[in-house]
Amino acid sequence: MSRLVPVTHRSVLALAVPIMLANISEPLIGVVDTVVIGRLPESYYIGAVAVGTLIFSFAYWGFGFLRMGTGGLAAQAYGKGDMGELAAVALRALLIAGAIGVGLLIVAPLIAIVAFRLIEASPEIEQQARIYFNIRIWSAPFALANYAFLGWFIGIGAMRTAFALQLLLNLTNMALDTLFVLGFGMATAGIGLGTLIAEVTAALAGGLVLWRHFARLGARPPWHSVIDRTRMKAMLGVNADIMVRTVSLTFAFSWFTAEGARVSDTVVAANAVLMQFFTLGAFLIDGFAHAAEALTGQSVGAGDRERYRAGIRISSLWALVAAAATSLAIALAGPWFIAALTVNEAVRAMARHYLLFAAATPLLGAACFQLDGIFIGATRTRDMRNMMLVSLAVFLACGYWLLAAMGNAGLWLALIIFFVMRGVTLGIRLPALERDAFAA
Repeated sequence: MSRLVPVTHRSVLALAVPIMLANISEPLIGVVDTVVIGRLPESYYIGAVAVGTLIFSFAYWGFGFLRMGTGGLAAQAYGKGDMGELAAVALRALLIAGAIGVGLLIVAPLIAIVAFRLIEASPEIEQQARIYFNIRIWSAPFALANYAFLGWFIGIGAMRTAFALQLLLNLTNMALDTLFVLGFGMATAGIGLGTLIAEVTAALAGGLVLWRHFARLGARPPWHSVIDRTRMKAMLGVNADIMVRTVSLTFAFSWFTAEGARVSDTVVAANAVLMQFFTLGAFLIDGFAHAAEALTGQSVGAGDRERYRAGIRISSLWALVAAAATSLAIALAGPWFIAALTVNEAVRAMARHYLLFAAATPLLGAACFQLDGIFIGATRTRDMRNMMLVSLAVFLACGYWLLAAMGNAGLWLALIIFFVMRGVTLGIRLPALERDAFAA
């Protein structure tokens, strides 16, 4: 148990801040890609990269469970001091990532057919997007392995290592995209190749660092237990619950966007601008959710109820502070950022009209983000799945009614209700989590 760091304000910040910085660096990839490809004279290159990126976002989003499930299981093994199982968790996750990645390579032609039929783009955009897709798809096993590495390092509280790997991935991606497009004139092929090499580089670095951690912790992987049917089934069960939760969350945001589009083009554009503020807030608050995940999992593994409570209390306090600061910043600086994000006056006016709804989302959504981290750490994924489904049902019911009664304001109010419901339903399950986790 001596491996566990005492829970203090300083230790919580040490866990959260590196992840916050890593999260902030991620959107810069899209900005750099847009700036780089935007230097080419043909406008369809920008659209092609946007379409290709969208396809991979959807293809990979559902497999985010590799990060979350691995993180919770690793944290518990680390807290328990079971170094053999800790190593086995990493290797099981990598086996699953590799299998899914190879599966994506096999069905890649089918993915391309479905995706390009659903996305009705011009022939020029589709041609260039296919070039991007056909190159980047080869990174699938490595991209999913990076999810597993990130989850494992977060689980053991090695946030600086997780940050370094994310930074390596993102900076390598940006540098190579710039080199291949502006230096070698490779257009969308250069963007795809740069991302492929960056994913492979990060995965190789992650593997090297992982083995060094094995040596430092004395974690010798018991190969017979890596593919143990019972433990593999347990990991797959955790991941399946998280996948249902993630798909439900994706559906909620997709429905929000689709219903806004049905109102008007101006509304959907304004909502898209305002969602950038929500994304920024989520990135910042997510650092404390990751800290709660690591602290909860380690404490559950160690059977340390007091450490568990301290981790929740301190990380949630800082999450609330970060959320309040973010909401205030959006409310005050929002008009300036709206003007920077779009030149369309109608969209600017619409976005300013609904700005306070977007400003409220970080503060009112902080509880559900934080509880997600706690439940992931405790691997109470069935509760996460069930409460997400309940919250989604409430969101859709409120959304249909409020949209008809209040228009876009009702749509935003339904989204806020969705966040609050997720926090309330998970909060109701929190005493049962503690009771079951420390029953012994």
